[in-house]
Amino acid sequence: MADMPIDRERAHTAWRAAERIKRLSDRLVAVGPIGIGLDGVLAWVPIAGTAYGAGAGAVLLYHGVVAKASLPTLARMAAYLFLDTAASTGPVIGWAVDTLFPGHLMAAKALQKDIEARHGPSELPSSWYARPRWRRRQASPDQV
Repeated sequence: MADMPIDRERAHTAWRAAERIKRLSDRLVAVGPIGIGLDGVLAWVPIAGTAYGAGAGAVLLYHGVVAKASLPTLARMAAYLFLDTAASTGPVIGWAVDTLFPGHLMAAKALQKDIEARHGPSELPSSWYARPRWRRRQASPDQV
C-alpha cells in the first residue's frame, strides 16, 4: 500500500500525456465535434503521416502500460491506433479516412477513463483544459 500514491501520480502523469497527444493529434483545430490535428495533416505526407501515427500511438500505449491500464483498455487502444495507422497506408482515400478518423483521440479517451475509474479524476486546474484564446491587442488610450 505504500506505493499507492506513486501509482496514482504515474497514472495522472499518463492522463496528462494522453490529453496532450489527443489535442496535438486530433484536436488542434476543432469545429464542433470535428477536429483536425497533426495526424490528419501529416496523413497527406506519405511516410511522415504513418511514422507520426505509429509513434504517437506507441507513446499512448506506453503511457497505458505505465498507468497499469486494464488489458481490455489496452486492447481497445491498440485497435483504435491500428485502424488509424493502417488507414494512412493507402493513397488518397486512406489519407482522407485517416484525416477524419480520430484514432489517437479515441485511444487517449479510453486510457483517461480507465485512469479516472482506478485513481479518480485528474487534479488539474480548469485553466489547463481551456483552449488558448486569441485576443487582439487593445490600444491604450495613449495610442488612440
